[in-house]
Amino acid sequence: MRDFDVTGPLPEQGTTLLEASAGTGKTYTVGALVTRYVAEGRARLGEMLVITFGRAASQELRERVRDALVGAERALADPTSADATDTLVGWLLTQEETERPAMRERLRDALADFDSATIATTHQFCQLVLRSLGVAGDTEAGARLVEDLDDLVVEVVDDLYLGRFASDREPPPFGRDVALELGRAAVGDPQAQVPDAPGASPAGQARVGFARDVRRELDRRKRRLGLLGYDDLLSRLDATLADPAAPARERMRDRRSCSRRQCSASSRRRRSSLQRLRSWRSRSCRASSSRRTSASAAA
Repeated sequence: MRDFDVTGPLPEQGTTLLEASAGTGKTYTVGALVTRYVAEGRARLGEMLVITFGRAASQELRERVRDALVGAERALADPTSADATDTLVGWLLTQEETERPAMRERLRDALADFDSATIATTHQFCQLVLRSLGVAGDTEAGARLVEDLDDLVVEVVDDLYLGRFASDREPPPFGRDVALELGRAAVGDPQAQVPDAPGASPAGQARVGFARDVRRELDRRKRRLGLLGYDDLLSRLDATLADPAAPARERMRDRRSCSRRQCSASSRRRRSSLQRLRSWRSRSCRASSSRRTSASAAA
């Protein structure tokens, strides 16, 4: 393990793990890395995925990334007024002067397209992708994300428990409390397997069957009611993209390619507009100066 230097070489392909305690600058580091990737032309803002946990944290991260981009662009525009104590700004001002105009242009493009930046929680990102896939994604158009599905789980457990054992003359193999515990455990980790129990007692086999039934019935009711839990977003996106030949994968590849072309065209249009604006301002300034000179001569 070594100390991470935000002004050092940018991470290449692979995984880079940054470990830090609370309040030691993780958010600042993420904002600085995004700014450097953009400024150096290594990636456009729309090509990056910035993920965090919790909505409040994602909003803070979004603000910090934008602040970093704004601060960097202003520092390159007017180095004399830049905050030299800022590590990122200090690094930018050490770059070759010939490189600074291009870096500033990239930062301005990123700020112009900032609303399209994907800075979100894991679940927000999954929901965004599923909705963007339309019929290719495994989700209903009007599905609603809910934070807690426990009331529905209790309803499913009670209905299945009564439907299975209410008419039996023999006592049920497990009580309602155990049934609720089984149901919550079965849906608490949707990726966990519920294996067969061929050598188990009849009571054990009944528990396994009940857990599976709760999973199936809960999924059926969620789809009927148009509800999604947080785990559903992860599992459905994973299932949608699991097959390399899946239509959803092809759609995402096409969209990414189109997005790159659109970004390039948009950047060219912005640069052309800025050049026309600067040319117009320059002509206006010359004309104004000429009028003042003529007025002075007439006086």
